[in-house]
Amino acid sequence: MPFISNYETFSDQNPHPDSTIQKQKWFSDEFLCKFKGFWIWSPYLEPTKKVVEDFKPLPSDVILASFPKTGTTWLKALLYSIIFRSSKEKPLLFNHPHELIPSLETKLYLEESNGKNLEFTDHKVRILGTHIPYQIIGDILNSSDCKIVYVTRNPKDSLASLWHFVQKAKKFDEDPWTVETAVDQFCNGVVPFGPYYDHVLPYREESWKRPWKIFFVTFEELKEDGKKHVKRLAEFLGCPFEGENKEEQVEEIVKNCSFEILSNHEINKSSEMPECFPLPYNSFFRNGQVGDYNNYLKPEMIHQIDAITRQKFHASGFVYGI
Repeated sequence: MPFISNYETFSDQNPHPDSTIQKQKWFSDEFLCKFKGFWIWSPYLEPTKKVVEDFKPLPSDVILASFPKTGTTWLKALLYSIIFRSSKEKPLLFNHPHELIPSLETKLYLEESNGKNLEFTDHKVRILGTHIPYQIIGDILNSSDCKIVYVTRNPKDSLASLWHFVQKAKKFDEDPWTVETAVDQFCNGVVPFGPYYDHVLPYREESWKRPWKIFFVTFEELKEDGKKHVKRLAEFLGCPFEGENKEEQVEEIVKNCSFEILSNHEINKSSEMPECFPLPYNSFFRNGQVGDYNNYLKPEMIHQIDAITRQKFHASGFVYGI
């Protein structure tokens, strides 16, 4: 049976036009809160509002947007390596990709920092991450000439990756988020920054309208031909590979940002907790494969998700995800 939401309400601690927020249990005692049509994990609700109210992108900014668990960590490594490839240092050896490219709502605009950490880099280009949907942040991103890179992933693999990710939480054993519940919630859109389909489509549509502004790529495309899309990214970002050794430059970036290499760096194997995130560094590296969902989702679950994919994606002209 589909997951039926038993909504609760609560009042914001701070005055807000929407003083009553829909609240839905996720797992254990964790809740999702509905904000402008999307479900936000409760600790990130206020930071998300602050981003909407206060963030002003610079023309030189590069914004990596994504739905959770769709290849964000990989793209952060690739973007950093492409843009700052002239640096003789090798920051990916000693820094987790999420430290090099911080997220607006899950780090920079958390209550204690209030966006003051935006001056986090000595580089002329700031690379910032976000999971905020285009429907919420689009006008803000369009207020400057900043570039947007969006990555998505097969919905079934995205869900499987999210389900595994949540299992790293200490609370998971107390009240597990079962795969059955995860599938039903995903199909109903009640997952962090969901609905997934409503998150993906506007970024894709905007990338067709304004390819100079938004670069849209899938996890599967990157896996199939990483060199091709790294070159495309560099062109899009205004820093194309040049010189006699340009092919070697591309190959080195693709190799150094591969799952096999990144997952073996000590920082990425660490069980230490990031300053602003409740899961360890090593939780971001698990498998990195296409089609891994087949190992965890039953045939009826796959059919359930595929039916919605046809309805949402295929009917919109985006033949993807099945």
